[in-house]
Amino acid sequence: MRAPRVCLIEDDPIMGESLCDRFALEGFALDWHQDGESALRRIGHEPYDAIISDVRLPDVSGDELFRRLLARGGRVPPFLFITAYGSIDRAVEVLKLGAADYVTKPFDIEQLIAKTRQVIGAAVPALEQGEAGVLGVSPAIRRVEEMLPRVGAQADTVLLTGESGVGKEMVARLLHAHASAGRGATPFVAVNCGALPETLLESELFGYERGAFTGATRTRKGLFEQAEGGTLFLDEIGDMPAVMQVKLLRAIQERQIMRVGGDRALPVSIRLVCATNKDLRGLVEEGRFREDLYYRIHVIHLRVPPLRERSEDILWLARSFLRARSGAGAARRLSPTAESALLRHDWPGNARELKHCIERACILTRGLTIEPWDLFDSDFAGGAQSASEAGSLSAYLRSCEREFILHALQDHGWRVTETAEGLGISRKNLWEKMRKLSLQAPLE
Repeated sequence: MRAPRVCLIEDDPIMGESLCDRFALEGFALDWHQDGESALRRIGHEPYDAIISDVRLPDVSGDELFRRLLARGGRVPPFLFITAYGSIDRAVEVLKLGAADYVTKPFDIEQLIAKTRQVIGAAVPALEQGEAGVLGVSPAIRRVEEMLPRVGAQADTVLLTGESGVGKEMVARLLHAHASAGRGATPFVAVNCGALPETLLESELFGYERGAFTGATRTRKGLFEQAEGGTLFLDEIGDMPAVMQVKLLRAIQERQIMRVGGDRALPVSIRLVCATNKDLRGLVEEGRFREDLYYRIHVIHLRVPPLRERSEDILWLARSFLRARSGAGAARRLSPTAESALLRHDWPGNARELKHCIERACILTRGLTIEPWDLFDSDFAGGAQSASEAGSLSAYLRSCEREFILHALQDHGWRVTETAEGLGISRKNLWEKMRKLSLQAPLE
């Protein structure tokens, strides 16, 4: 099946480059034109499946371009418009003439890709599913993990978003590992942009020359240079001051930096991974984050879902943390009631909170079996299921049975025969229980 072919008409070089990189990664063939006239000359001669055009172009406007194509007669591919908020009325007018849809700036690239797939009506080759094992077992986190080898091989700028504690740095490190496979050891350098004072951020990122300021007694390489050949992880990019946003954009665009007090540009070859728990689009609309920087780092966007959206990972992570904490000592285990308490908690602090919870339990428990009161403070209401919550003894027992069988299935990789042997029941009996308890293997 041939790749869907898209014509992009966008005069902004940063946005155009970002869209080209992302659409190529998603399996599209993209032709990029920076003015309307050059696009008009190609449309009709190329088998485009869709056209994406900015409303405002340096020569002919996007809506005028669409009208001229209609006047030509013949087939006009589905049109998607990119428009600023102030030009929505013009986009609406062309929708009345037959354009497919529009997105408003600042837009989410995933939204544009989804709309493009929708108007084309053709399937874009999807990523092949692989086995999970590093980040989790839930379909949501497996989707993220399955993208990392492909992203690592092709992308030099990646944006990770997600709530605090979801494991964005873990994703960044795994991405770095995939990108560095077969190349030997390469550096992974991480910095929290919100933890450094504005006065120190520039010298930390770009370094400084001897004598650049009081106390600069020697030349020092910044984080960009320290990450040469590897990955620079900028955490909490949304907290970066406006002045540094300009300098960061220049460094990303040109792949060059200048040390504080220096007089020459230094080339750098790095993979840049940015992360934030903030809504960058909202910050752009509020004028607190540069729009051009947003599009430059938004080439590849991976959202790391919160733990409440991937409950299948709760016990998998808890057991991983237990194994890491036990080390060479006797292995601790979670009691069924402790596991039930973990599953009922909403985890506002995500995986980080879960890790701290397990560490607390390992310190406080005297035996090898962890109970709910070891996991949570004494005033935690969800530590044990009350009679009113359970509704009846049979409902409580059914819940415990379901959780116990679910964990056994996960431990055996959802291999029914092995799980049945481990539980001491027949394969047929296990199938019947899975049907009765609504247990299904995750989609492959």
